[in-house]
Amino acid sequence: MADTGRLTTHVLDTANGRPAAGMEIILFFIEGPEAGNDDEPEVILSTITNEDGRCDTPLLEGESMRPGVYELLFHVGDYFEKLGTGSDKPAFLNQVPVRFSISDSGAHYHVPLLVSPFAYSTYRGS
Repeated sequence: MADTGRLTTHVLDTANGRPAAGMEIILFFIEGPEAGNDDEPEVILSTITNEDGRCDTPLLEGESMRPGVYELLFHVGDYFEKLGTGSDKPAFLNQVPVRFSISDSGAHYHVPLLVSPFAYSTYRGS
């Protein structure tokens, strides 16, 4: 059986040295080849990270993988507030948007987030 495309993510809490369990993530479809420039972003799903800082299933896979621009919105402020480690009110980082493109619907796109209350980084993982 051939591999099908999929989108996954993983969130690591670098301030506490552990996976970011219980973080809300929302996935948006922003635009694609068939979309107009004035279209509103489409909410694809909302999910919560598991104990390993991952989602239990791929965010997209198979036929739901379509070329276009997407955005993952990570609710980091709420996550750190629940832990009691976010000292600023309001939080310095509240929501972290990561906008990226999918060009090959048959490929694996992995978008990890490394985050603390004051900084984050991301990259295309494997």
